[in-house]
Amino acid sequence: MERLSFDTTFLIDLQRERCRGEAAKRPAHRFLQANDQATIEVSAVVLGEYAEGFAEPRDAIELLIRDTNVLSINEEVAIRYGVLVRQLRETGQLIGTNDLWIAATSLTYGLPLVTRNREHFARISQLTVVSY
Repeated sequence: MERLSFDTTFLIDLQRERCRGEAAKRPAHRFLQANDQATIEVSAVVLGEYAEGFAEPRDAIELLIRDTNVLSINEEVAIRYGVLVRQLRETGQLIGTNDLWIAATSLTYGLPLVTRNREHFARISQLTVVSY
C-alpha cells in the first residue's frame, strides 16, 4: 500500500470541496478516489496549520486524524530541516518556515508530498512532489 504525505493546501481544498457540494467531481476528492488504497499521512505542522482554520478545531481535527497518520517532528526531521534551510538560503530559494518543516518531514519519512503548491516545493530537489 502506498503512503502519501499531504500538504495543508490539500486538506483545505478537501474541506472547501465538501462545503461546496458535488465533492466527488472536484480535484482533491478525485485524487483521493484515484488513490483510495493509499495511507494518508500528515506532518504535525500540517495538522497545526489546518487547525488554524477553525474557531473550534477539536472536532475537525478529530475527524481528520481518525483516518490519518500524524508524522512527528523528531531529531532526524529537525536536522533535515536545518540542512534544507541552509541549502535554500544559499541559493536564494528560501521558502516559508512551515513549508520547510513539512518538506523535511516528508523527506525524513520517505514520502511523496501531495500539494497544489508544486512550484514552491519544487525548489527542494530531493522531494517528490505530487500535484492533484
